[in-house]
Amino acid sequence: MSQRDNFAAGFIAGSVFGGIVGGVLGAMLVSRINHQETDEAKTPIVDETPPEIKPEKGKKRQIEPGASEQRIEMARRSLEEKIAQLNQTIDEARQQLAKVNGNSTLGTSDTASATLRDRALSRDA
Repeated sequence: MSQRDNFAAGFIAGSVFGGIVGGVLGAMLVSRINHQETDEAKTPIVDETPPEIKPEKGKKRQIEPGASEQRIEMARRSLEEKIAQLNQTIDEARQQLAKVNGNSTLGTSDTASATLRDRALSRDA
């Protein structure tokens, strides 16, 4: 029973002591923050430079019809080349995994991706 009484007394004493220390630290921090804010308020902020006029962002630039078609075609070809490279890398990774797993045959998904890749390449030629 005495151990319980000591625990309760220690808990209450620790709570009171912690509350006092926390209150003192909080008051000190608040006074420092208020002191810094008053120092900043005393110094005037003077900006003598006139504000810059920025162009409107809502306007879109005009694209020439012939140039845009060329850009679109170049972008399409570039994307198709990147897709072909990714497909090749995926196929190589699948083959390596198949060797590790002991399956060296191509699945239906490999055949389908190869067919799609062949169609894309034949379209460019």
